[in-house]
Amino acid sequence: MAAAEKSRDENNREDWEEERVIALRMERQHLTKPAGLEEYNVLYRDLSPGLNVYWHGFGEPPCLVYRAGFDDLEYNRERQRNRELVKGRFQKGNIGFIQEKDMELFAGLYRKPWKPDDTQELILALIDREGPLNIGLIKEMTGLLVKQITPALHKLQESFVLFEDQFDGEWDREWYRFEEMFPDVDVQHFTRKEALKMVLPRFLFRYVGASAKNFRDFYGIPERELKAAAEELTAGGQFVQKDGIYYLAADFELLQKQERTPFRKILVLHRNDCLVRCEEHHLKQEYKREGMDILQYLLIDGKIRGAVLGHFKYGPYIMEDVCVRLPENEAEARKKEILEAIYEINGREEPIRRYMGLPI
Repeated sequence: MAAAEKSRDENNREDWEEERVIALRMERQHLTKPAGLEEYNVLYRDLSPGLNVYWHGFGEPPCLVYRAGFDDLEYNRERQRNRELVKGRFQKGNIGFIQEKDMELFAGLYRKPWKPDDTQELILALIDREGPLNIGLIKEMTGLLVKQITPALHKLQESFVLFEDQFDGEWDREWYRFEEMFPDVDVQHFTRKEALKMVLPRFLFRYVGASAKNFRDFYGIPERELKAAAEELTAGGQFVQKDGIYYLAADFELLQKQERTPFRKILVLHRNDCLVRCEEHHLKQEYKREGMDILQYLLIDGKIRGAVLGHFKYGPYIMEDVCVRLPENEAEARKKEILEAIYEINGREEPIRRYMGLPI
């Protein structure tokens, strides 16, 4: 075979392989067919820690936009109220919600060593004496400022010493000794590597083909640790690695043999969506625009290929421009479809001002 023909064949093979990965990813994410209740519970577990909708989700439960065949915001509100979903500080100290029964696993992943200081010791002694307290009462009883109390509480939370009981959308939450809320949880049950070897297969089932950078972006754990765990799973035959991309061994075989219907749809993803979080290592820079916020990303045919730019505010966002990474003729041909998808999620109260830099 001539070199040019061989190159074309390899490119075509890469194209269909990527298309099959995307199609299977969309299926596993339930973006092809929304999940029923039982499917959703497993999906939520696999994509944990769950986050609320970026910007407009303050105080709200987490949800998996587009993925549920029912109102998962209300479903998770009820799970939160019943303490089936519980709050913690996980990826890089950020707030997330996990299933209560997975607490030991996520303690293994994210628990930071406790390094007490005078403020933390004072707060702990007060809670030991008085019982659960909110920030207002801690301030009143200690004379500390909120700006002193809050970071101390967050450090105690990241060390799984204290637990913040957010069971509803109210802001006045009480802080408990962790063992009071979870007397049967051993936060040292799993090592970091043991926990990683449990969650990475779950994640890979949903993402299908992922690099160590995708793992890092999603979990907020150093890449070297993620790669070491992935290599052990590869050596054990559970993963296959090709060109820096990891697959479940069963999926790698499936992708070679089974054709899938290509995913052809435009979805507007908020910045906390798991598909966005997996690609943060390049998305922020790729769509950065001076003087504008990245409001949302555009999932076009299963890949993030655009962004809505403008300004956040309470109520409808100010949508200044829509940036699309498609060939110019395709971007123009799909303009109406793209704008309609954006309006469907944002409403029409605020008009989109530009498309690809040109006034609409």
